[in-house]
Amino acid sequence: MTVQPIRLFGDPVLRTPADEVVTFDRELRRLVRDLSDTMLDEGGAGLAAPQLGVGLRVFAFDVDDVMGHLVNPVLEFPDEEEQDGPEGCLSIPGLYFDTVRRMNVIAKGYNEYGDPMQIVGTGMMARCLQHETDHLDGVLFIERMDAERRKAAMKEIRAAEWYNDAVKVKVSPHEPRRGVFHR
Repeated sequence: MTVQPIRLFGDPVLRTPADEVVTFDRELRRLVRDLSDTMLDEGGAGLAAPQLGVGLRVFAFDVDDVMGHLVNPVLEFPDEEEQDGPEGCLSIPGLYFDTVRRMNVIAKGYNEYGDPMQIVGTGMMARCLQHETDHLDGVLFIERMDAERRKAAMKEIRAAEWYNDAVKVKVSPHEPRRGVFHR
């Protein structure tokens, strides 16, 4: 079991689009194992590679006793039906916010060996597939909320115990040093 630390809200890797996987090798299979082990250890429904600090288009999922992974996912929506309900994220721990998602989705991609695969999801599985694919695009689920919900969510996030530890203030390397003068 290889449980990795999860990147938290505020980490720039979570806002950076991931690169497509082009090599299906032992390293990718290790990443899939790390994603699955970490997701299960944290009790999540899904976990994307950027949440471990890896900028590749791969995620693991565990929804309704269906566990797996998807590499280079592309989503299709067979209809316009929507669902509105609570959604959480391991990178925003302990907080859940109502978010509108599509009710049905078809996710096409590859397994860890490069074999094509397709997952048809409805309800919670559809929500998970959309959430994790968003991570690969550098989008957090709070960005899918309307302005009022997003404002309330941000207030709760800023008040969370983990938030101040996760968000670090960067100090400029050009900050003047006292007692030192350079020409």
